[in-house]
Amino acid sequence: VKLARELEKAGAHVLGIKDMAGVCRPRAARELVKALKSEIGPPIHFHTHDTSGVAAASVLAAVEAGCDAVDGALDAMSGLTSQPNLGSIAAALEGSERDPGVNGGAMRAISHYWEGVRRYYAPFEADIRSGTSDVYRHEMPGGQYTNLREQARAMGLEHRWPEVAKAYAEVNLLFGDIVKVTPTSKVVGDMALFMVANDLHPEDVKSPAREIAFPESVISLFKGELGFPPEGFPKDLERKVLKGDKPLPGRAGDFLPAVDLEAKRREAEGALGRKASDTDLASYLMYPKVFKDYAESLKTYGEVSVLPTPAFFYGLRNREEISIDIDRGKTLIVRLQGHAEPDPEGLVKVFFELNGQPRLIRVPKAGLATGKTRPRADERNPNHLGAPMPGQVVTVAVKPGQKVRRGDPLVSIEAMKMESMLTAEREATVAAVHVKPGDAVNAKDLLLELA
Repeated sequence: VKLARELEKAGAHVLGIKDMAGVCRPRAARELVKALKSEIGPPIHFHTHDTSGVAAASVLAAVEAGCDAVDGALDAMSGLTSQPNLGSIAAALEGSERDPGVNGGAMRAISHYWEGVRRYYAPFEADIRSGTSDVYRHEMPGGQYTNLREQARAMGLEHRWPEVAKAYAEVNLLFGDIVKVTPTSKVVGDMALFMVANDLHPEDVKSPAREIAFPESVISLFKGELGFPPEGFPKDLERKVLKGDKPLPGRAGDFLPAVDLEAKRREAEGALGRKASDTDLASYLMYPKVFKDYAESLKTYGEVSVLPTPAFFYGLRNREEISIDIDRGKTLIVRLQGHAEPDPEGLVKVFFELNGQPRLIRVPKAGLATGKTRPRADERNPNHLGAPMPGQVVTVAVKPGQKVRRGDPLVSIEAMKMESMLTAEREATVAAVHVKPGDAVNAKDLLLELA
């Protein structure tokens, strides 16, 4: 209530209750809304997720207590880590003094459309078949829950998901029980995956004697680049994460260097090969590496958003024909005729028609194995530096013959947007480097050798 009063005094027009993990139980929602309504004037908006399976009850309790706005999802997109079913909430309130007066038939019609769209994306659905009461322990935001499971799968940790969820709760407590909403929730998830991948326990993380190459996002968090919690971070862990560096003395935005927007726009245009819109510029400023990857994809494949969704995800069947609207009044008719067997180089001839004219292209065979393997690090050999997780090498900061001291950066690896810099644990000389930026590596692959 004190915070709500401060927000109202600061000029807030609406007070939002953001229950991103869906842990606000019905009784708590009722009492919270009732207390806020008695103390402040702005409308109250309640947002929650249905990970636990009881979010609709919390929404109805908030409505009965006087909440002014609530969030829900259309039938076809509701439940589990999404929002509770909006149509069902409206039906439950129909005829009451809090009847929202929405058109149920119209909502169902829109839901039928999205039900069809959702089928196209079935391969990307998280393998979650029910709600889980475990959310009350780990407090993982609904939007992150599915993403983190996918990250775990990509890192070969899918079978250890219960350990990841447990580590998430442990990391949250290690960090001081922080508010977990993007981007702070991602940092907690990064550290949880890092701990499970490296078989670390909270005691290992806290121990001054255990050297740990914390993910870059964790270092950024403890520096204060995402802000500081009201009580600050635990000081012992802060010292260990920052390794002698000092956290920012104030708000991160006050220390950002000035940016020449026109110069950055020219850089974005150089990457795109065309004029950059304001949206392009904003994307480049926030995510320069991702934007450059996107620009390269555009140069290689063109604007693929004009393709029909099934064709984009699954390709065409033999004799299948599609229409592609590339511009107003410009439509391409593409018909797949067939394809040949892979040649000795692993390329496949694809025969198709473009607006009735025969065409032929050669493309790599999907899923063709290269047969290339990397040497494995020997865990018993202190001179071997192995990859802590599957991912892609981002930077290699050393070369053979170079002398390094404890704490010097060696190699950074990125896995599903989580970047970790591996550092030297002692003074040594780099004997051999086995990777370069852009290389894909698996866990335990040998990155470099020391002497």
